[in-house]
Amino acid sequence: MVEDSEEFRKFICSTLGERPELQIVGEDTDGLQALQRADELQPDLILLDIRLPSLNGIEVARQILKLSPKSKILFVSQESSTDVVREALGTGAHGYVVKTDAGGELLIGVSSVLRPVCQQKVCGS
Repeated sequence: MVEDSEEFRKFICSTLGERPELQIVGEDTDGLQALQRADELQPDLILLDIRLPSLNGIEVARQILKLSPKSKILFVSQESSTDVVREALGTGAHGYVVKTDAGGELLIGVSSVLRPVCQQKVCGS
């Protein structure tokens, strides 16, 4: 999880704590820390804010996907303009949740991004 707001980090931890199959393996508060940690941990999922100290989340996403190509990125940001969302998803990120909607949509977003492809009916039967 990469979020510079302590209050929102606590909210995310609390929300993800509702799902015992999810484990938070790292928390970072700025973009450069996130790059180092992603390279080190190679997590399945990275929750990423856009407005971060030292390096913004969009640039972080571009670089993380090179360092940790199997990691999936879910943006969680207060930015809601179409242009910003489009640019964020254009990095190769797998989803986007607006912070004001996170109470109802964070777990849905996480589940959707982590769901195996075959469960998304792409593999067919």
